[in-house]
Amino acid sequence: MSVAEKIKDQLENNPVILYMKGTPDFPQCGFSAQTVQVLEACNAQYATVNILEDPELREGLKSYSNWPTYPQLYIAGELVGGCDIVTDLYQKGELQSMLSNAG
Repeated sequence: MSVAEKIKDQLENNPVILYMKGTPDFPQCGFSAQTVQVLEACNAQYATVNILEDPELREGLKSYSNWPTYPQLYIAGELVGGCDIVTDLYQKGELQSMLSNAG
């Protein structure tokens, strides 16, 4: 399975998925930690992928998404964005409805 196929499979099988550095319990960067906090505040059901454990996926996802940084949040197969965008959507009250529509 190619990296692109792997990403596509993950997106198809997880309505909400966060590609992050580390895990929700042990985030390895502040932006990943903040994004997890926002998702937890929304009581979101979401999957995570620790991109530090898979260098090939880490590089492949940058090309796939055309987004150079992490974390990357996807809802219903669409890239929402990184920490700043997710936090902004949360503060506007828009993230919650995006998450409930995905589930």
